[in-house]
Amino acid sequence: MINKVSRNETRLRRHARVRNKISGTPECPRLNVFRSNAHIHVQIIDDVNGVTLASASSVDMKLENGGNIEAARLVGTEIAKRALEKNIKNVVFDRGGYVYTGRVQALAEAAREAGLEF
Repeated sequence: MINKVSRNETRLRRHARVRNKISGTPECPRLNVFRSNAHIHVQIIDDVNGVTLASASSVDMKLENGGNIEAARLVGTEIAKRALEKNIKNVVFDRGGYVYTGRVQALAEAAREAGLEF
């Protein structure tokens, strides 16, 4: 019998491997990305205290098409703006097990251009 593993299960395994190595602290929180087919979500998380410090998504920004690269860029600039308002400049990037290309890359580059450092 062949054991089929779904694409999402593979992503979750990859994400667990990455999460063993990185963690968000109050000084340098974790910038976590989640992408679905229709939307993209991003959070800045302090893992020591278990608190979400800032978040942004294509849903709460009410973007018409939240599943494309342009929406990812807008969400990236929005999360950087919200983080800088709370005096968060340095973060560690957690791509959530996704390949660093397309929407994930566009979000990261937009956040960097807007002032976040990682």
